[in-house]
Amino acid sequence: MTIGRLRHIALALPDAVEGSHHGKADFRVGKRVFATLGYPDAKWGMVKLTPEQQTVLVDAEGDVFRPVPGAWGKNGSTNVLLAKADPVTLRSALTMAWRNVAPKTLL
Repeated sequence: MTIGRLRHIALALPDAVEGSHHGKADFRVGKRVFATLGYPDAKWGMVKLTPEQQTVLVDAEGDVFRPVPGAWGKNGSTNVLLAKADPVTLRSALTMAWRNVAPKTLL
């Protein structure tokens, strides 16, 4: 998986837009971030999951997903190692993250 492919998948979700925070590209719906590129570095992305969703993905694909260190990770923020993520798995994770923050009118 590449940064470009993650960007393409994220922006294909309804009403998703690209923005920036903390100097990193992010993806938002309804002004709420659901994914970020380049955190902690260019090899990684981040998806905003629930703690339960995070546990499922980390248990199933521990070589691809890991909790973000610290409190953010305990709340579900999950790193994605882009080089190891396949398109189907990444699309699923991005869709879950999008659904977690999207306005109810879009669901």
